[in-house]
Amino acid sequence: MAVLAALVGVWELVTRLAAVPAWLLPSPTVIVIEFVESLPQLAPHTARTLLEAAIGYGAALLLAFVVAALIDQSGLARRALSPLLVTSQTIPIFALAPLLAIWFGFGITPKILIVALACFFPIAVSLAGGLRNADPDMQALVRSMGGSRRQVFSKVKLPSAIPALLSGMKIAASYSVIAAVIGEWVGASQGLGLYMLRASSSFQTARVFAVIAVIAVLSVALFLAVDVVGRRIAPWIYVRTEEAQT
Repeated sequence: MAVLAALVGVWELVTRLAAVPAWLLPSPTVIVIEFVESLPQLAPHTARTLLEAAIGYGAALLLAFVVAALIDQSGLARRALSPLLVTSQTIPIFALAPLLAIWFGFGITPKILIVALACFFPIAVSLAGGLRNADPDMQALVRSMGGSRRQVFSKVKLPSAIPALLSGMKIAASYSVIAAVIGEWVGASQGLGLYMLRASSSFQTARVFAVIAVIAVLSVALFLAVDVVGRRIAPWIYVRTEEAQT
């Protein structure tokens, strides 16, 4: 925080001493003033982007769980889906935004799909890896006690995969807002991406910076929200981590 405060201070000083035009590089003070004045307009755009991010993230989480479970439980699914997962990352997801706009129009659907595609991979790969790395001795113990394949999955594999799942969910959460904004750049009736484009086209640079700050805060907030949920549903993970650090 001290480093960030120092950078902001230097930024403020340079823009004032060098008399940098506000349309080129506004000072932090000007950006804060613009943010406060723009709050009534920012609020509905922020709500729309958050809605797109939340729905897309939820869809990605559900699909990633299904795919990771299939990869873990079925050799055929593993051979079929694993190469597709890797190949999907060679395609720039955000470059699909124009195609999705053509296919689904300029409503909320293409933005949700962009978010889902951006968030799916980190969650699916993390969960699949966590399931794969479950303790084999614990699995053998449950089987020796008459446990079924489903019980091994639910009692051993899934709990042991929670740390990896949460890591993937945190990464995906930080992607979700950015993905929604990029989807809005292609075409939208509302959203932070549209608001930013309008500000940029009219050289309202302070407003652009205000939107960037909102996007950054939302991304961090969603990341922290996943962390809070993780502490609620799997507190033992954090206890072990804190004990290992002491």
